[in-house]
Parts: sequence; C-alpha cells; structure tokens
Amino acid sequence: MSELNELYQQTILDHNRNPRNYGVLEDADGEADGHNPLCGDKVRIYIALEGDTIRSARFEGVGCAISTASASLMTEALEGKTLDEAEELFAGFQELVTTGQDAMDAIESLGKLAVFAGVRAYPMRVKCATLAWHTFKAALNQETATVTTE
Repeated sequence: MSELNELYQQTILDHNRNPRNYGVLEDADGEADGHNPLCGDKVRIYIALEGDTIRSARFEGVGCAISTASASLMTEALEGKTLDEAEELFAGFQELVTTGQDAMDAIESLGKLAVFAGVRAYPMRVKCATLAWHTFKAALNQETATVTTE
C-alpha cells in the first residue's frame, strides 16, 4: 500500500471517528442543508463571517466515513480564509476529486484535503466527498433549498 493510500485511510478514519467542528454554530451568518440520497448522507453546514473572512465553520449530520471526514476537514480548512480563498479551495477540491489532479501536486494547494484524491476512482464516492462543499456554497449564498448531489 502506498504512503498516500495509508495517509488517506488514516486521515479519513480519524476525521470520521473524531469529527472536528461538529455541532451547531449559534451565531451563524449562513446555514444550509445537504442530502446525498444514494448514500443517505445528510449534512447541515454553518458559517460565521467577520467581514469577508470565515470566522467559524461547523457542521452536523450523519453520513458515511467519506462524507463526515470531508465535512470535518473542510471546516478546518475554511476557518480564517477570505471568501475568495474559500472559493479557490472549493475549486481546487472539486478539481482534485473529479478530474484527476495529481495528489502530490494538490498537497501544496490543498493541504490535508489532498487525501481525497483517491475518491475520483469511485464516482459514487465523489458525491459523498463534495456534499459538504456544495452545502457550504449554499450557506454562503443563503440558499434555502436542500442541496442534493443528484
């Protein structure tokens, strides 16, 4: 097993078992719900802004290990980012899991999020990994409709 695959498994399992930033954010400036009907993942994303910077990001929900780990790692990565930086992170993550960006190259721009590079080989899992991200975008835009991966 390659080092990257080992890191992938360890990181995904760790963030699934011990999700970071899990729970309600009482003073949220935006929140949105997401649902992946094929896997059963459900997530609610909360964001609090300070000017154009994400002060805090939290989530709650139930889902598979990839969905939960993605939400956990996403909230960690977004905190302290400007909205423009968050948009770049979203685009980079989307590219990583859908088009096959090299994982080693992605580490520089995405940090720990690069562990999701292997997800692209499993199209159904791409939806699990991206659900929290699309729901984050809906929270930013204060959209009320539930985000779905279908």
